[in-house]
Amino acid sequence: MPKEYGRKERVGDALQRELAQIIRDEMRDPRIDMVNITAVEVSRDLSFAKVFVNFVVAKTEEQTKEALTVLNHAEGFLRTLLSKAVKLRIVPHLRFFYDASGERGQHLSALIDYALAQDREHHVNDDAAGDNE
Repeated sequence: MPKEYGRKERVGDALQRELAQIIRDEMRDPRIDMVNITAVEVSRDLSFAKVFVNFVVAKTEEQTKEALTVLNHAEGFLRTLLSKAVKLRIVPHLRFFYDASGERGQHLSALIDYALAQDREHHVNDDAAGDNE
């Protein structure tokens, strides 16, 4: 039976915690203010990690791309600090990606709310028309 919570998941969680702290405390670039690390996916051999981020303050598409470029260029700096914080023989190479799942969730929630409101309005109008007959 496979392990439910293996080493790569534990390493991913540790990297997520440490990266969040390092980016918050050590990086001074204003283009990456208020970054939120949503997930870290580590490869099976622990040599690569996909870091998914979103931003607390809404950014344009251009600002988002620029912030991701800054994070990807700071990979060496971040790996150096990670090597001091996390005890691994090899610190994974980092690649940053934008995670738009929060925005998609908000959009879907708004669509559901709209559909429910339309349905309620439709039922109210049907009940009013039935009372007039």
